[in-house]
Amino acid sequence: MKNFKSIASVVPPPPYHMVGDGFRVHNFFPSDTLIGEKGMDPFFLMDYNSQWNIPPSEKQRGVSVHPHRGFETVTIAYHGKVAHHDSEGNSGVIGEGDVQWMTAGAGILHKEYHEKEFSKNGGIFQVVQLWVNLPKEFKMTRPKYQPVRKQDLTRVDLDGGSYVELIAGNYMDRTGPASSFTPVNLFNAHLKKGTVAGFSFSKDFNTGLLVAEGQININDSEIAQVDNFVYFLHDGDNISIEAIEDSILLVMSGEPINEPIASGGPFLMNTEDEISQAFNDYYSGKFGYLA
Repeated sequence: MKNFKSIASVVPPPPYHMVGDGFRVHNFFPSDTLIGEKGMDPFFLMDYNSQWNIPPSEKQRGVSVHPHRGFETVTIAYHGKVAHHDSEGNSGVIGEGDVQWMTAGAGILHKEYHEKEFSKNGGIFQVVQLWVNLPKEFKMTRPKYQPVRKQDLTRVDLDGGSYVELIAGNYMDRTGPASSFTPVNLFNAHLKKGTVAGFSFSKDFNTGLLVAEGQININDSEIAQVDNFVYFLHDGDNISIEAIEDSILLVMSGEPINEPIASGGPFLMNTEDEISQAFNDYYSGKFGYLA
């Protein structure tokens, strides 16, 4: 494989902070200092809850009711279970390997927390949440919800028991089940020790990967450890990954939207006036009701 994407940076996890009382996250982006001024557009934010041993609790830790507008949230569970409800009437549980793809669009109220039985028993908890930006023409689209169970992911088998699960986008002429408003590739690669896997994305796309488990050698040139995020330059199309030990990678690549971004709290719009309007609409009850 030739024409490799150069590695811009291999980023260790930043210090964690709490989101609510149930998510202990490392925020890799947005951050000019960690992954460069181009960022990861259309991926605006990535909060990574690395493996955390949750003690048993009768109280379901999490995040209480909060609004969103102007983007999509993608929640991927690796260990543990997350329950959720929203003001559109959607609810459910994201178990290990499952994905929740929620389009906030014009506005939605949402809450998410540790599932009841998982909370009672405790255990290892590990999740990723991405915020995927929406282009201006779809900022005010009607909210929707895509539940994607592990068994519904498109599986591409590789040599030696390794495989790639497609959440969205295309890999080796296969397509993931989740739909997106702009071109997005989002995969979970499960690589056995010694496996070499190749990926190819347009040099114009913003591309990165998270090492959720294991250790890898990238392009036969640099090592990335568990919980590292790898950000690539825009100088090639291909990536070669060798698993130094059994590894799980979240691979992401997307076409930049290249529109102005205004962010404020839980809202992601194009202008500051639109952010102000979002707050006004929320406080005036236009996002619906959720107890």
